[in-house]
Amino acid sequence: MEALRALRSVSVVWRPGLGSSARRRDAGFGTEARRRPQPQPHRSSKRKDLVEDQPFPGLLRAENLGLEELAQVLRAAVVDQKGPLVTLNKPQGLPVTGRPGELTLLSVLPWLSQALGLEHQELQVVRAPGKEASGLVLLSSCPQTTSHLQKFFTHSRRAQRPTATYCAITDGVPEPSEGTVHIALRLERMDGIDLAVPVTSPSRKDIQEGVKRTLSHFHVTATGCGCALVQLQPLTVFPSQLQVHMALQLCPILGDHTYAARVGSVLGQRFLWPAETTKPQRQVLDEALLRYLHLSPSQVAQMPLHLHLHRLLLPGTRPRDPPSELLAPLPPYFSRTLQCLRLSQQ
Repeated sequence: MEALRALRSVSVVWRPGLGSSARRRDAGFGTEARRRPQPQPHRSSKRKDLVEDQPFPGLLRAENLGLEELAQVLRAAVVDQKGPLVTLNKPQGLPVTGRPGELTLLSVLPWLSQALGLEHQELQVVRAPGKEASGLVLLSSCPQTTSHLQKFFTHSRRAQRPTATYCAITDGVPEPSEGTVHIALRLERMDGIDLAVPVTSPSRKDIQEGVKRTLSHFHVTATGCGCALVQLQPLTVFPSQLQVHMALQLCPILGDHTYAARVGSVLGQRFLWPAETTKPQRQVLDEALLRYLHLSPSQVAQMPLHLHLHRLLLPGTRPRDPPSELLAPLPPYFSRTLQCLRLSQQ
């Protein structure tokens, strides 16, 4: 019953598309993200000043924070808090888990509970994007609610009903503009890093040894300057799944310094390098795109991954009710990139 009461408190309506009229709170990543004005279109001097000042506004500098300070940053990023459910807008670069002593989402939960006035309630992570992505994190202080939501997400995946919608900006425009990526992946250790590698025609033995069939939907919603704003809906869970899927479309996500190197180009024609032998390296952008973004080649090394968990569906209060919706605003650096590229809706 407590789980149902908690879910009744999240009562916004599912609406397709990036835009939504659902009520939301502006969740920045600290004072800078909330106060910094957004760049305005058709004002080249302001666009230039913004670039010279800070090319990637709103980024979290976790190395300069302690647990209590990080808890205050995340408290300011809370999108919604009702009953045992807490939803926040995770900054890019914050891992969910890590080694002992590392600053992670899990390590800061006791301090975040205190900052939110939940001293005697233990927060648990129900859903969260990976370290390099930003966006919605769903927390719960009720074990029954946590279990109920996890069962909902598991059942939705098995029924191939997407519950998470990511926004991504890609270097290149996927063709066709809408489709499905279905590929088997496995993790392979390379230079001390676990990388997702495609597996063609996996055998039963491969599946037993950790190879997983992955599936994602993609839909291009805007294009401009040779880039695209893409909606991504994963239907399986695998590390770096969306990054690999976009690289396989020859359109790596901006800020992907791990898998973008697998996409090569000769005389304007893109192709895939062998995943097994291609090591991660800094993403390389062509000169025209650098001009649009007002970036130098050296600044690209600091570009964050432009992958944001924008929308999350939760079960309705009753079995026949439609899913409810949670939304997280785009990070400031993501909005800046959209502004620089002047993406136009299709």
